[in-house]
Amino acid sequence: MEFEASGIGEECGVFGCVAAGEWPTQLEVAQVLTLGLTALQHRGQESAGIVTSNGASPPTYTAHKGMGLVSSAFPPDALLKLRYGNLGICHTRYSTTGISELQNCQPFVVDTLHGKIAVAHNGELINAHALRKKVMRHGVGLSTSSDSELITQLLALTPPMEERDAPDWVARIKNLMTETPTSYSLLVMFKDVIYAVRDPYGNRPLCIGRIVPVSKLHSSEEDTEGWVVSSESCSFQSIGAKYYREVLPGEIVQISKHGVKSLSVVPRPEGDLPAFCIFEYVYFARPDSIFEGQMVYTVRQRCGRQLAIEAPTDADVVSTVPESATPAALGYAQQSGLPYIEVLCKNRYVGRTFIQPNTRLRQLGVAKKFGALTDNFAGKRVVLIDDSIVRGNTISPIIKLLKDAGATEVHIRVASPPIRHPCYMGINIPTKEELIANKPEFQDIAGYIGAASVQYLTVEGLVSAVQEGISSLQQKDKSSKRVGHCTACLTGKYPVELEW
Repeated sequence: MEFEASGIGEECGVFGCVAAGEWPTQLEVAQVLTLGLTALQHRGQESAGIVTSNGASPPTYTAHKGMGLVSSAFPPDALLKLRYGNLGICHTRYSTTGISELQNCQPFVVDTLHGKIAVAHNGELINAHALRKKVMRHGVGLSTSSDSELITQLLALTPPMEERDAPDWVARIKNLMTETPTSYSLLVMFKDVIYAVRDPYGNRPLCIGRIVPVSKLHSSEEDTEGWVVSSESCSFQSIGAKYYREVLPGEIVQISKHGVKSLSVVPRPEGDLPAFCIFEYVYFARPDSIFEGQMVYTVRQRCGRQLAIEAPTDADVVSTVPESATPAALGYAQQSGLPYIEVLCKNRYVGRTFIQPNTRLRQLGVAKKFGALTDNFAGKRVVLIDDSIVRGNTISPIIKLLKDAGATEVHIRVASPPIRHPCYMGINIPTKEELIANKPEFQDIAGYIGAASVQYLTVEGLVSAVQEGISSLQQKDKSSKRVGHCTACLTGKYPVELEW
């Protein structure tokens, strides 16, 4: 919950769709793209964009972009304009680089020697400054401050070994991967195909789904209406798609009306482990998404169980700040044997602009956002599970609300380790100085926020909870695939050397 209040956010989500079979298709590609993007809305609320193509030679690209939520960015007339597409890609944005303007809205479309390409990007380049200089030295102007336009222009540059009349997109994408090791998941649309790409460290998620007839959703029959690719698998259910597989770290996948084809896998430097962002599990992803063969909800429950092992306490009930930490709270309750109850009722319709925050309303603080379910906990000791304490200014009023409503003690247990370091790979984290874990107050954080006690999940406990499910799957499949996760914001150990 405090991630949201502290402005920590995932930077964006990408989604693509290719209709299978004969074109023009009967599949409403624009509708599929809009629904898929709506399911990724939690990854970005600043702007949204769709580009569709008829897949002809030469293709006709149609684009629509707008500020705000997907529902407001794509009115019915905009979808009508996009309805003749046989394939398309789309993007929802939460800016980490680049200012909040429509010109920074993706996907980006540029002309190349061989025709137009459209690119959607999730992530943040660790060496963007040096790459911008390199592109400009080639005489290419950049019209935005976004990393994504930079990627688009790098892809448009012709690799030295490419034949003049035949674009080699695998070579171009490999060239990009040589230039920058992380962090990106990309969708590149050219003519009648989409290339799905993950950086060699697999820092950002990307997965593929298969659209099937509604009557075959729960069948094993192979009847394919189209292919989709998404930042998260949570977008598949709403469009009638089945989870197919993840795009591997460093993999370049071609998706066309004929199916899915792996073209190449670019390796990491020898000895380097994958570095999938561990906070996708902790907070950013929707709980029904699947990463590395395991559901996010299940991992969060394991984090709660591990937290109960590491940080038990004498209490009467377990609860949570609605609602991202609920799976962890249920896991804590299961492991500790304490009953899980709800202590707070969330007002889901509190707007941010309908009331000017005068002094009295500021003093009321969380009272307009939460109501205390007093009968559930009056006279009891409460263990309150949260997903984070980032700045410490959100949990304190909640503790006061519960104590004023009759809780005899409020113990805080945090289902992730303290965040101590900034992220340079696509997560918007406050500056090092703003993080409570780096302030003197952290030495007595319980006293600072008014809790009876405060304990965090350890880094080792988090990694163990995440990798336990992967290890079980590997034993089952007799797989020896190497596993690794980025914990840089917790430990300061970045998977690659940072360039400025």
